[in-house]
Amino acid sequence: MKRPGKKPATDRNFVVALSRGLDVLRAFRPNDGLLGNQEIAARTNLPKPTVSRLTYTLTKLGYLTPVPRFEKYQLAPSALLLGYAALANLGVRQLSEPFREQLMRETGGAVAIGGRDRLSMIYIGQSRHGVVNVELDVGSRIPIATTAMGRAYLWALPEEERTALMREMREHYGNRWPRIRDGIERAGETVAKHGFTISAGEWQDDVHAVGAALRLNDGTGPYAVNCGAPAFRFTEERLLTDIGPRLVAMVRKIEAALGGLAPQTNQTSVHSNNPSHKDLNKKPKPGGKVARVAEGIR
Repeated sequence: MKRPGKKPATDRNFVVALSRGLDVLRAFRPNDGLLGNQEIAARTNLPKPTVSRLTYTLTKLGYLTPVPRFEKYQLAPSALLLGYAALANLGVRQLSEPFREQLMRETGGAVAIGGRDRLSMIYIGQSRHGVVNVELDVGSRIPIATTAMGRAYLWALPEEERTALMREMREHYGNRWPRIRDGIERAGETVAKHGFTISAGEWQDDVHAVGAALRLNDGTGPYAVNCGAPAFRFTEERLLTDIGPRLVAMVRKIEAALGGLAPQTNQTSVHSNNPSHKDLNKKPKPGGKVARVAEGIR
């Protein structure tokens, strides 16, 4: 789900044509239905003639189905097969489901698990029966920068990877970055203190959520999970004292079930004053000056 570490211009192994073809497939989002070449070009920032050649090729390969009446395309079964195969092979999705369902019943919130997709998190599993105002589903994307799930993922990365990702986000968000960076830094401090992140109306005004990272020992991930609900149901006080600790406890159970145990000190209660928990708080490092220096902002 991650982008290549090197830029195409400097990586001889990077196949630009393949990358562009995949970008065309990525342009289709849940509930989109049909897209034309012009819409695909707008979403991918590719020239329309290039998009026309790519959609022709993907049609020939069986990944797109043309709809001549509207001069548009839809994803073909071959493309859907890739997505379903990926989901079927994500053991973390299946195994986490009963834990997510239980937390959903206990809190009344929507509980999801996701992984990174460039500057977004993409939902790979969702439990949200009857939760109003939270209509995301498997395949939905949410921004890393402003969501509880995204920020939990960000602060679970090794420092070098986190720095690189923050630089990408700084370029992407432009003059909005200082405010967004402040929220990310606050999230780092919350992770260090409590083990989870909070996004209270920072992504959507009427949605409050907590997020926590899910670390496995098989080299995949990290993933992240969240639990969210309308703001009137999940007050900031409840997020901090109830929902967040419950989410962290759920994550530890999933990690143990998958054999991806967290460090021993991480088993300490999020409210513990045990010195070993204070040691845990040193990683990941919180934001502030440290984060700004890391991303080259003096």
